[in-house]
Amino acid sequence: MSKPAERNLIVGLDIGTSQVKAVVGEALHDGQISIVGVGTHASKGMDKGGVNDLNLVVKSVQSAVSEMELMADCRVSSVLMSISGRHVKCQNENGMVPINNQEVTQEDVDNVIHAARSVPIAAERRLLHVLPQEYTIDVQEGIKNPIGMSGVRMEADAHIITCADDMAKNLTKCIERCDLQADQVIFSALASSYAVLTDDEKELGVCVVDIGGGTMDIVIYTDGAIRHTAVIPVAGNQITSDIAKIFRTPISNAEEIKVKYACALKDMVSMEDNIEVPSVGGRPARAMSRHTLAEVIEPRYQELFELVHDEIRASGLEEQIAAGLVLTGGTAKMEGAVEFAEELFQMPVRVGKPIEIKGLSEYTDDAGFATVVGLLQYGKLQSENKKTSKPKPVETFLHRVQSWFKGEF
Repeated sequence: MSKPAERNLIVGLDIGTSQVKAVVGEALHDGQISIVGVGTHASKGMDKGGVNDLNLVVKSVQSAVSEMELMADCRVSSVLMSISGRHVKCQNENGMVPINNQEVTQEDVDNVIHAARSVPIAAERRLLHVLPQEYTIDVQEGIKNPIGMSGVRMEADAHIITCADDMAKNLTKCIERCDLQADQVIFSALASSYAVLTDDEKELGVCVVDIGGGTMDIVIYTDGAIRHTAVIPVAGNQITSDIAKIFRTPISNAEEIKVKYACALKDMVSMEDNIEVPSVGGRPARAMSRHTLAEVIEPRYQELFELVHDEIRASGLEEQIAAGLVLTGGTAKMEGAVEFAEELFQMPVRVGKPIEIKGLSEYTDDAGFATVVGLLQYGKLQSENKKTSKPKPVETFLHRVQSWFKGEF
């Protein structure tokens, strides 16, 4: 087996409420990612983004990772891991610093971002991301890249995402029991946005809604930067539960019925279409109209979309998302979901699948793989940023000494 370092491989692990997905990709010289291995397994021991049975989660992760390693013919030791749950919170902050040499350097940018992130965070919270929005130099606002520009004072606006430290530790513990190391923990909707959005959509303003099994994760971009993130702890498993209870069928069968036959809009389903519904306790299966199934599902989708709509309104950004909504995640694939969302939100809606990937893309060309492929895109971008912004040690030391003397005298 080859080692990931030899092939410049990046590994993403998405431990969802319904499925665990592990994907390994190779970063190519042209900037794209080639998928070389994929592993999936039913997720057990997770609920609404949190761990409720450590041992079951470990087994699910081991199965998915083993399948991925077998396909890619490599052994992995570290992964980028996604996190979700109602404990994920966001806030927008501002920082300000003087410019050392009247011309902005990377060190100045680092300092102003550090100033923006230096807000008090509760001991039980963990800082996940500090995402720059824009910079201001003296009186010039809305600067995207300030390096090389002249000025005396620089300000930065940043979007900060935090999570409950214990929740992150529990997920990390599951990874470590599989003999893996979590290189970084990344908010799942942020990862999804890296996989499914175009630059034009980010500039125009767009809302990504990642609808999974246990949570709906939201991220809103305007003017190319993230302005708002949120998690709603209700999602696709609620629909499965409704089907199981109303039609008195086991949960596993209810999930299968949802995936194969369900529609989010009853008007799109013929009254004549019938499906077979397994019963519980050994009773014979029953025939049921697909239209009746859609009548049960439509109110639940309406509830989910209204919760999203309320969150967008509360953010104050509803008028700024000209590119509309991008629905992704497993529950976004249901027939009628896009049409229903367009009707309710009165804006353009599409289903987001991973874009700009090569290799075994047929395995990941699915909205359910947005988060895990996004983890690879995020990892590639982080690695590129480290290469370009890494200063020479001697130059950095001399520059800091000069800055210190200027500050002292």
